[in-house]
Amino acid sequence: MMKVGKGKKSLMSLTLGMLLGCSILLGSACAVPITWTYSSYDSAVLADDPVGYWPLSPSEDEDQTSSGLDGTFTGSPAATTLPNGDDAVVFNGVDQYFTIPDHDLLEVTTTGILTIEAWMRPDTLQFTDSEGSGYVHWMGKGTSGQHSWVARIYNYTNAENRPNRISGYSFNLTGGLGAGSYFQDAIAAGEWIHYTLVINTVDTSATYPTGYTKLYKNGVLRDTDSLTGYSIVPGNGTAPMRIGTRDFNSFFEGAVGKVAVYDYELTAAQLAAHYAAM
Repeated sequence: MMKVGKGKKSLMSLTLGMLLGCSILLGSACAVPITWTYSSYDSAVLADDPVGYWPLSPSEDEDQTSSGLDGTFTGSPAATTLPNGDDAVVFNGVDQYFTIPDHDLLEVTTTGILTIEAWMRPDTLQFTDSEGSGYVHWMGKGTSGQHSWVARIYNYTNAENRPNRISGYSFNLTGGLGAGSYFQDAIAAGEWIHYTLVINTVDTSATYPTGYTKLYKNGVLRDTDSLTGYSIVPGNGTAPMRIGTRDFNSFFEGAVGKVAVYDYELTAAQLAAHYAAM
């Protein structure tokens, strides 16, 4: 069933109230307040009822839903634009990131299902600050002993021969190997990609006895994998959610925008509609 949006900020115009040219002492006239409106993409996302939505412009760190999961920027990332002209941020791959404090709404365990959606743009194919076999955790929720989920991109050259593989994983709280899904396509630096990771422990079957992960690229399902492969039983961790890094062991060099988290699994039709709206 399609859910109804519950944004704390109306889909109507938002007036910033920036009264330009006002001077009480001089008695000068005030300019008309600048008015901003949500784009069609914002409206499409909010209509599908996320539990958290962060457009991610340098001047906007607030959650656009009623959940109030506001974040904070570290390192003042620069501004850029998405394909539709909306704002996004560029992380320098060294020390810039966005942090959202821990909350149950950011965990699979709250409803048994989590969908994480974002637009990401790698600005290099070989990241300077990578980890492991040669990958970057560009978004995720997890620290030592408190692992939940992560979005990953590999360097073009890495020890596992996975050139620029883009993936998403669910973990046990203790960490170790995660269960996940991926796509591995030739990409270009500066290319925008619509990324969606689904973790579902509710809709079980003979094929997926404890649930599954799914990964979509540009609104199209690319991979589905079982959580049983690595005996993953998601827990409720205490780590914050970060964008641009996960736990400071690697940093993303590139842009991210329009991050949304849902407590149910979006359909392929919903995600295709979001992609089309951009």
